[in-house]
Amino acid sequence: TEKEIDSFKQKLIIGFNATFVHPGRFYLGGFSDMAHDNYYYVFLGFVYIFTVVGNVLFILIIFLIKTLHTPKYMIVFSLALTDLCGSTALIPKLLDTFLFDRRYILYEACLSYMFFVLFFASIQSWTLVIMAYDRFIAIWFPLRYHSIVTKTSIAAMLAFEWLLITTIVASTVGLIDRLSFCGSFVVKSFFCDHGPVFYLACNDTSLNRIMAYVALVSFICIPLILIAFTYVCISIALSRIASGEERLKALKTCTSHVILVAIFFLPLVGTNIAAVASYIHPNARIINSTLTYTIPALLNPIIYALKTEEVMNAVKKLWKKKTFINTA
Repeated sequence: TEKEIDSFKQKLIIGFNATFVHPGRFYLGGFSDMAHDNYYYVFLGFVYIFTVVGNVLFILIIFLIKTLHTPKYMIVFSLALTDLCGSTALIPKLLDTFLFDRRYILYEACLSYMFFVLFFASIQSWTLVIMAYDRFIAIWFPLRYHSIVTKTSIAAMLAFEWLLITTIVASTVGLIDRLSFCGSFVVKSFFCDHGPVFYLACNDTSLNRIMAYVALVSFICIPLILIAFTYVCISIALSRIASGEERLKALKTCTSHVILVAIFFLPLVGTNIAAVASYIHPNARIINSTLTYTIPALLNPIIYALKTEEVMNAVKKLWKKKTFINTA
């Protein structure tokens, strides 16, 4: 009867209010109607292999060469480690999900997946800010650089960065646990992304939306503003240098960082602007997002090694030393 149905609905609503309904598993949707998508996942597999090799070699170079044991290369070391961990958090699981068609993921595993991918991407964003700060001090206060940028100060900044980001990302992911899922369990993304997951909830998601905006501002907007501000200051400082040769030499120390910032932020900003201003096809969004999470980690050690004379000179010295030892 109608009364029984109404009574059942009321009990169901009360049940939802009293306890949160969590699914046992989510289903990762991935690409929709895209032919030969396996080739793309194979491509990401090769990207991951080269990322691991490149970043491990770069970490070993910094670790083995004592002349690189400086505050500046503490930041670079942190970036390489973050790239390595971030790619490892995302790509192996992504390949297992789509290449071997294991698209169901346990609820708890989904939240862990979400946390680590977002965490390492956020760490990368703020590490680029610390690198910008290092270049700003080097050019604005060259005589006081070694007294301001010390190993202790950089270690404190990196520790604070990791603590702050852990708190924000853990809060963002933890709030998913207060949602009830009573409809579709298909996550329309290539991993357990925050937005596509909380959109599936059937109760109030306003707090989750607020945290999504907080994360967007904290990990994209504020870092970009701070980096832009440092380069405005750097431009002012460079304009005061009389010698064109000295100006060019100072500018060269920033080229690696500028390229890293462009590679990381431009796809992120482009995707978000396209999503807000107009329609972006889900497949195009997935491709752009996966490349944003993976390509910077692949290119960072290559760019920094090739564009930084200190690294190239240190590697040459190490190579000559080993060659001399082997021939002696």
